[in-house]
Amino acid sequence: MNPDQHFDYLVIGDPVAHSRSPQMQNAAFEALGLGRPYGKLRVDPAKIGEFARFARANLKGVNLTVPHKQVIIPFVDELSPQAAACQSVNTLKIVNGRLYGFSTDGAGIAGAVRENFRISLKDLHVVMLGAGGAATAIAFELGWQKSASVVIANRSADKAEALAEKVRRYCHDTHFFAIPLADESKLAAAIEKADLLLQVTSLGLHDDDPVPMDLELLKRNPALRVFDAIYRPTPLLKRAKELGLPAADGKEMLIYQGAASFEIWTGLKPSIEAMRRGYNQTE
Repeated sequence: MNPDQHFDYLVIGDPVAHSRSPQMQNAAFEALGLGRPYGKLRVDPAKIGEFARFARANLKGVNLTVPHKQVIIPFVDELSPQAAACQSVNTLKIVNGRLYGFSTDGAGIAGAVRENFRISLKDLHVVMLGAGGAATAIAFELGWQKSASVVIANRSADKAEALAEKVRRYCHDTHFFAIPLADESKLAAAIEKADLLLQVTSLGLHDDDPVPMDLELLKRNPALRVFDAIYRPTPLLKRAKELGLPAADGKEMLIYQGAASFEIWTGLKPSIEAMRRGYNQTE
């Protein structure tokens, strides 16, 4: 379980080699004269309990990515209200051997939409592809920010409906709907009315991943803004740009959720510009 060298902070995932969090977070730490205390570690989901024990004894903070955002929860001592509501944890703070769980994915999407499209989430009509850990946190953020409507499209319609029902219990100013991702007629109708399309599944991490939807549906709405949480060029983003649609990858979401994590760990506001510079560096 030990990383190759000692770090106070880690990002864990499976896979995790692609993560830009170390260079981004270390740039923020360096800008405040705090060195480079952040690394990354691949953790098998079956060994998450072993990792939790390691973290209690050795770390100050952790970022979690796919597929650890839910499986870590039984090992956390206390959840923030946001993490408890959405049952998703992407940030751990370790104090005196206790694990405190937080979700900063919501802060990430709000910052990314603001930075990339110069709009807030309030009053938007949104189509969201996915119903996993990141999607759960983002759905709650859309509700808390009072988006007008959110259509959750997922391969498992039952999972999409379960997420919609969960968020409805907390967020009463936003209309949440669930549709099967395979139902192209319903997806097309939703896209035609949407201000923003959010792709928040893990599809696109690998070159051989299938596309998350029929990309020709993007033609249905020339005013659509397209956001893909994957921070690399994906077929969805390429097609959106070919059609002249405003489109953005997950870079700013990673930066803003990372900034929120940094502040949780240290009590200090990081430099967003330093984090952007770090993001663009190679290790």
